[in-house]
Order: sequence, then structure tokens, then C-alpha cells
Amino acid sequence: MARKRHTPEQIVRKLRQAEAEMSGGGTIAQVCALLEVSEQTFHRWRNQYGGMKGDSMKRLKELEEENRRLKKLVADQALDNQILKEVARGNF
Repeated sequence: MARKRHTPEQIVRKLRQAEAEMSGGGTIAQVCALLEVSEQTFHRWRNQYGGMKGDSMKRLKELEEENRRLKKLVADQALDNQILKEVARGNF
């Protein structure tokens, strides 16, 4: 099966849909088939995102963006350090 990446918003939306289906008498297996995810993925999502509300989701997005910026900053610094080392060795 092809691996899909879902955004946290998509996951929360799917979990809400799953809860609605299950409250209507659907089983986990039926819900997973409807969402096109494995039961393992469904349970992992529930553990990770199950209790999230709007504020939590907004904070998660902010933290993910900050993490992305910090990773880029570290990568840029590592590149700068590598360039400086090459210049110091006379390999320019």
C-alpha cells in the first residue's frame, strides 16, 4: 500500500469522522476501511491527536513551523562552518 502523509488537520478531521461513524454503530474495522487507513495507523492517530482541539492544533502548527525554521538555521550554520574549514585549509 502506498504511504500517504496526512497533515495534523486532516488527521483530526478523519478522527472526528471516525468518532461519528463509531457512535452510529460502526466498528473500528469499518471505520478504518472508510478512512482508508490501517487499524494500527488509526490507533496511533487516536493516541497522538485524539484529544486535540482548535487551540492545541494551532499551537502544534506553530511549533512545527518553528522547528522547520530552526532546522534550516542549523543546516545553514553547518554549511557556513564547512566553508570556513575549507578556507582555513586553503582548499578554495
